[in-house]
Amino acid sequence: MSAPDHAEGHGHAHGGAAHGSFKGYLIGFVLSVILTAIPFWLVMSGAIDNKQATAIVIMAFAVVQIVVHMVFFLHMNAASEGGWSMLALIFTLILVVIVLTGSLWVMYHLNANMMPGLHDMREMP
Repeated sequence: MSAPDHAEGHGHAHGGAAHGSFKGYLIGFVLSVILTAIPFWLVMSGAIDNKQATAIVIMAFAVVQIVVHMVFFLHMNAASEGGWSMLALIFTLILVVIVLTGSLWVMYHLNANMMPGLHDMREMP
């Protein structure tokens, strides 16, 4: 396989996203480390007293980190592969939301509708 064939095999000549540069990977790595260190510090130091607020802040950092990984490591954007990768991502996100929401709903209702007396299993001899 010659060099031009090799480049075409990776989608460069057909509108696919180009592979990242060392600078792009380094920026993604530094951002990932920062986006991991800040939530770790928030939890370990107890900087936010409210646990729910801490959880929301950590989830926000997680969403930002997902975007960083998709852009810097997976090279996803609206133009890559004619938009099909973005469409697949949106479909995947919809499925994940449906599965998570349905699972939480089922678990909540199973817990709320359990037989009386089964809630206090810890107190049984």
